[in-house]
Amino acid sequence: MAEANKGEISKVLDDLDEAGDEDTVSVGQVVEGMGDRSLAPLLLVPALITVSPVSAIPGTPTLSALIIALVVVQMLIGRNGLWLPAFLKSRKVSSDRMHKAVNFLRKPISYVEPVLKERLTLFVDRPASFIALLTCLIITLIMPLMEFVPMMASIAAAAISLFAAGLLVRDGLLVLLGYLVVGGGIWIATLFI
Repeated sequence: MAEANKGEISKVLDDLDEAGDEDTVSVGQVVEGMGDRSLAPLLLVPALITVSPVSAIPGTPTLSALIIALVVVQMLIGRNGLWLPAFLKSRKVSSDRMHKAVNFLRKPISYVEPVLKERLTLFVDRPASFIALLTCLIITLIMPLMEFVPMMASIAAAAISLFAAGLLVRDGLLVLLGYLVVGGGIWIATLFI
């Protein structure tokens, strides 16, 4: 089994932290900062942001869900680059909030990243990757409703983050953990119904 590129998720966080200007960071600047990499980092970024305290800003989970859905659809059809409509590219958040979100994520990522490696690739290769992506798409369709239930959008985003990180570093164990989080989220949601 080949070792995955250690630090790949940290590189995504570094790019995210460097995006934007002194005052604000736009979605377009984040996409531009990711460069010509695969779409997996662009799936990971909005999911990680929604796991962070930034998700407390009203509308952030819905905006993230829309971006994630657009990324997933483009991954499913095999696009190499990401297209986003202008109204999404122009959405902004303060640079200060973005830096706080990135710093919030660095510690847990620093614990997890050293154990990530290429394994259980059956779950990150086609057709299994399509199932993971379709699961992400289904989650994004109900994510706007989750804004009304405390922490549900963050749980959903955690599942998407696991799927995205698994696809990024080719770690099928992360994909399996993503399914586990989805199951846990469904169980928690039934407690509120």
